[in-house]
Amino acid sequence: MNRMLLLLVFFASGVNSVLALAAETIPIGLFSAGSMEGWESKSFDSETTYSIETLENNLVLKAVSDGSASGLYKKKVINLKEYPFLNWRWRINSKLPESDEQQKAGDDYVVRIYVIRSGGLFFWRTKALNFVWSSGTEKGHVWPNAFAPDNNRMIAIRSGQDSVGQWYTEKRNVYDAFKHWLGEEVEEIDAIAIMTDTDNTHGQTTAFYGDIYFSKE
Repeated sequence: MNRMLLLLVFFASGVNSVLALAAETIPIGLFSAGSMEGWESKSFDSETTYSIETLENNLVLKAVSDGSASGLYKKKVINLKEYPFLNWRWRINSKLPESDEQQKAGDDYVVRIYVIRSGGLFFWRTKALNFVWSSGTEKGHVWPNAFAPDNNRMIAIRSGQDSVGQWYTEKRNVYDAFKHWLGEEVEEIDAIAIMTDTDNTHGQTTAFYGDIYFSKE
């Protein structure tokens, strides 16, 4: 199933505009406060389980996937000219077997966060950047998604060489990443999503997501 295209059609079908507050940061996922407000589920092939759990005395979002592929998404308009930086924390407790993630059979990720620019009714214009923890690709590598190569770009933030059981704090300039990919300015994005999926490789994994937010710097 071409789940990436289905996801893009789903987001493009109805995106609510939200005005950004004049602040230094815009919170997206306040998991440390025990909140999943505004997050909705989208399933592709059985359900990955997402829940707020306590880990090392902190509340985080836990994801457990057993041959499943479902994600959480939040519709929120972000002005990338003002808030270009996406910030997040993530941690994995197990790795997936090394696979060719540029092929459909290997298109699984222990953790991924992606940002979506909606194409509105013209769903084929919807574009998404996927920041992933890769199992078989070196950090920094960029490639087209196996299911939707024209609409999605994958960016390996972490790789199989990084440690399990350890938190990593990430920051990426989404405005620059879109411009580098498309050769044009993308001033707004319309939604943010996370997904832990193992349906193609039929694996099992547990991962954790910390707070997610956009910032001016």
